Amino acid sequence: MPAPVRAVPAELKPVRLIEGSTVREFAEKLEVKPKDVVALLFERGVMATINQTLNAEIAREVGRAFGYDVSFGAFEDMTQETEFEITPEAMEDTDTRAPVVTVMGHVDHGKTSLLDAIRVARVAEGEAGGITQHIGAYSVEVPNPDNPAERRRIVFLDTPGHEAFTMMRARGAKVTDIVVLVVAADDGVMPQTVEAIEHARAANVPIVVAINKIDKPDANPERVKKELADRGLLWDSWGGSTTMVEVSAKKKQNIEDLLEMILLTADILDLKANPKRLAAGTVLEAKLDRGRGAVATVLIQNGTLKVGDPFIVGNFFGRVRALIDDRGRDVQETGPATPVEVLGLQGVPSAGDQFQVVADVAKAQQISSFRQSKARTSALARSAARGLDQLHEQLEAGEIKELLVILKADVQGSVEVLKETLTKLSTDKVKVRIIRSGVGAITESDVLYASASNATTSGAATVIIGFNVRPESRADEVAKQEKVDIRLHSIIYKVEEEIRNAMIGMLDATTKETVIGKAEVRDVIRVPKVGSVAGCMIIDGLIKRTAKARLIRENVVIFDSAIGSLRRFKDDMSEVAQGFECGITIERFNDYKVGDIIEAYITEKIAATQL
Repeated sequence: MPAPVRAVPAELKPVRLIEGSTVREFAEKLEVKPKDVVALLFERGVMATINQTLNAEIAREVGRAFGYDVSFGAFEDMTQETEFEITPEAMEDTDTRAPVVTVMGHVDHGKTSLLDAIRVARVAEGEAGGITQHIGAYSVEVPNPDNPAERRRIVFLDTPGHEAFTMMRARGAKVTDIVVLVVAADDGVMPQTVEAIEHARAANVPIVVAINKIDKPDANPERVKKELADRGLLWDSWGGSTTMVEVSAKKKQNIEDLLEMILLTADILDLKANPKRLAAGTVLEAKLDRGRGAVATVLIQNGTLKVGDPFIVGNFFGRVRALIDDRGRDVQETGPATPVEVLGLQGVPSAGDQFQVVADVAKAQQISSFRQSKARTSALARSAARGLDQLHEQLEAGEIKELLVILKADVQGSVEVLKETLTKLSTDKVKVRIIRSGVGAITESDVLYASASNATTSGAATVIIGFNVRPESRADEVAKQEKVDIRLHSIIYKVEEEIRNAMIGMLDATTKETVIGKAEVRDVIRVPKVGSVAGCMIIDGLIKRTAKARLIRENVVIFDSAIGSLRRFKDDMSEVAQGFECGITIERFNDYKVGDIIEAYITEKIAATQL
């Protein structure tokens, strides 16, 4: 029996709900009885209790029946809106906050060295390959240009310079107020310099240019300024709006001038934050620490975060167990525009996830469960779709070459970047598929999964990549038993290089054929117990006994086989050169005719050298 039709009001009233709302919360917001909502759901074939989470599509449909246009908002956004609805005066209770500065530029142009000069600390030399591997956040105090006795704070985000970190640089620009673009005076504008400019413009962030390495003999700051002008960054002394400071990170030259320009730019922006509201921020990095559990580096952008505060970040709920500042000190609370390590998470969030302190703990836990359930469903759906797509491709193209990768890294940001980098290596001949990824050491489970994948997937090979992590002792033993390949790295581009070489190794070797000589049949000799022998003259190159031969008649290949015998007079020969006569037989062939051409050739396997 069809469900009764309920008249929908001509004009729908808008109502906004928090994601993962229950039937009871839905009814309260719409000011209707929960039993009426349950009844309407039952009419649509949905069995639900008042404490059950509502599907967004069904909620909109039911909302229309009650005269409402239902929409859903993220829990963090709704929390902030509700907070201001309760205390509107809090909106005016704002203080000037420190600027958040992202350092960008081309690899090796001296971004980390410049930051070190500002912090008067040396960390660049300890980095693997000289490349910064993770976003680091540092808070520094500098003299106020207006009052040197007063100290002001600047927060620096150090983004990696390698091209594989383009995604990270984009994320850095989203949480930043000012971009310091580092350009080497001897090198000029490079591809990653242009990328950094594009990211800053996309985020609508002002740029301060630091022309570094002016101490070098071949430094040419004027050329750099002209190249930047061509990219739309015109120096303010030439009538433009871009501040440029010539510095030497190595000799700590003009560093104070650069800091002064950053503070002046911040003053123009008039940056404010409200320290009295519930803390909110963005995850810069997250990792799994063996001793401390899940740890997230969070940039607090508003409010004050205290030890003991309940929070939600991405799919995870937690309570602040400890706060550690950028100098490794335990703190009890931290205010706006401050980077801090947060302990007390139930899982590892993704870099870029929103961090929000909550007043309603039960609601936050409910949303966390809802999101985790939704993530599991999405992962299963993607896995099923991938399996079907793979089957379809294999049916279409025959057996397909695949390199299956299990990826483990020390932090979530590296996992994301490596997944992005390796997936892009896929070609029509060899595909790279990340079958498992995560943060932490390589476990026995990872090794067994790799072994099972090798056994069950034809046309594929599985490798485990560990980035800045090592296998557990048991995992190492099992890998040797199961013959699972584990590769350990600490530099991104080395991973990319090794995977590319592995893909090339999976390609079939190509067969190269070389014609070494030709012989013309001048006579056909009948030999008892042997059959016919072709009496030939070598007209080009030489004929080898070990070569293969084609018999060509009137430019058509009649037969193709190995050379059976090669004789000159009564002697067996290993080879006969051009200009000499000889007798040739081809295995399993006996029908020679005068004028036939015997073409000798050799084949060799050539390993693939490129994808």
